[in-house]
Parts: sequence; C-alpha cells; structure tokens
Amino acid sequence: MTTTATATGSPGAAAGRPAKTRKRRSRLPYVLLIPAIVTLLVGLGYPVTWQIINSFKEYGLAQQFGQPSEFIGFANYVALFTDAVFWQIALRSVAFMALTALITMAIGIAFALLMKAIPTWSRIVLQVAMLLAWAMPIVAQMTVANWLIDDRNGVLNYLLSLIPGVDLVGHNWLIEPLSFFGVAMVIITWASVPFVAFSVYAGLTQVSEEVLEAAGLDGAGRFQLLRLVIMPIIRPVLVILLLLQLIWDLRVFAQIQLLQDFGAGGERYDLLGTYIYGLGIGQGQFGAASAAAIMVLLLTLAVSSGYVRRLLKEDKES
Repeated sequence: MTTTATATGSPGAAAGRPAKTRKRRSRLPYVLLIPAIVTLLVGLGYPVTWQIINSFKEYGLAQQFGQPSEFIGFANYVALFTDAVFWQIALRSVAFMALTALITMAIGIAFALLMKAIPTWSRIVLQVAMLLAWAMPIVAQMTVANWLIDDRNGVLNYLLSLIPGVDLVGHNWLIEPLSFFGVAMVIITWASVPFVAFSVYAGLTQVSEEVLEAAGLDGAGRFQLLRLVIMPIIRPVLVILLLLQLIWDLRVFAQIQLLQDFGAGGERYDLLGTYIYGLGIGQGQFGAASAAAIMVLLLTLAVSSGYVRRLLKEDKES
C-alpha cells in the first residue's frame, strides 16, 4: 500500500514541478520590464507630475522675488478654456499638424516607391542626399532657409523674379501668417521626408515577390498592386509613421521660434509650442504655461489613442 501510494504520488509531484516552472517563467517578462518602468517614472513621471502641480498654481512678479506660489485650483484651466486666442492657436496647430503630416507621408511614400524602382547606383545617391538632409541640425536648416527666402538677397526671390511678369525682389515671405506657415511647412516636411522614405522603403523590401507575381498573374496592374497588395501589407508601418509625424508636428517649436526671430512675431505666428514658451519664459506665467502644456499632452494622447486601442485589440486577438 505504501509503495502504491508513493508511486501514485510521484506523477502528481512530477506534474507539479512544470506548473511551478511555468509560473516562474511567466513572471520573467514582468521582471525584465521593471528597469524600463522605473526609468520612465523617474525621467518622465517626475516632470509631468511637476507640470500638473504647477498648473494649479499662480506665478507672478512676487514669485520672481522668492515668494511662494499660490494654489488657485482650476483657475488657469478656466482662463485657457475661455481664452479665444488659445483656441485659435490650438486649432491652427491641429490644422498645421494634420496638413504637414499628410504631405510628409505622401512625399515620403513617393520617394520610397522611387527608391524601389530605380537602379542601385541612383538609389544610393538619393539615399545619401536624403540622409544628409535628415542629419542636418535644425539651426543649420533654418540658416539655409533664411538664406533662401531673405527679402533682400534671397535666392528664391531672385529665381522667381526671372519669370516674365513676376517681380518678387524685396518680398518678405515671413510678413504674412499664411506664407509664414507655408515656409515653416516646407522646412519641416523637407527635414521629415527622409525618415518616412527610409522606413517605408524598409517595409517595401519585406513584401514578397511571389505575392506580387501572383497578383500580376491574376491581372492586377501597377496601381492595383500598390493599393490592394502592397499598402495593406505595409499598413502597420504606415500607421506608426503617421502617428509619429502627427505627434512631432503638433509639438513643433524650434522652427517656428527661429522663423519668428527672422521675421515677424506675435500671436498670429504662434503654434502651441511657441505660445507656451511665450507664456512661461516671455511673460513669467508658469502656471498658465503648465496648464497649456497639460492640454497639449492630453491632445497628444487623444491623437495616439486610436493606435493604442488597435494595438491592444491585436494583442487580445493574438
């Protein structure tokens, strides 16, 4: 009986060990995530918490002389929500973000398709040229842009004035808000297209030639191949690229600030980044600037929420 009990108990004990092993293994991914989570909490959590706390406080002239800031609750948020200038700048920023991101994606995809179609030597030349444009520092980009659009000695005005009937010598492209943001859009798109082009080209290289050949045998033309075969395959790449471009173009600051330094300034030439900078650094209203920064954070989360929901859905289905 003892022997039978022992023999009977052995498989249970043996079966229990793999269960413990599986349980122990299932904890490993969470343990490996701890350093990344701690880094995020320290590097990102503290500044965000500091911004949230400051958004409920008032900073003025007294605080610049060492007086403690006063807790005023949601007064900064109420002031923002009732400020027509803030909403104008927010809507302008959203429109600028959407248009710039879409143009960047369209041109980047076109360059990626071009790199896929042209010979190797010409593709390498194009890639090197785009890499140099992408690697150029923002200050260098803006210096070149200022040289091109300068109203006195600008290359752009000179070349356009060579067209019969066109006289743009002395024309200031930064004096009108529409042309101001047009110049900003061109500069930002020019610097962002290489990243999109390289990423989409990498996705295109993963499209199976057998799939394309099979679609071609079924009678699909080039446009149908692109729309019905290639684009669905690289859609995950396109989605994350569009999301990144939307976030980056919403938070654009340096290009707009430098263009304002080159030309005109004021709220008509502001996007959210320069507006917050002006509130905090320019006017010393750090509480209001913090509240506006939190609004931009919420807007960024709203932009990326669709992609996050999609990721969670795909993870649940898998």
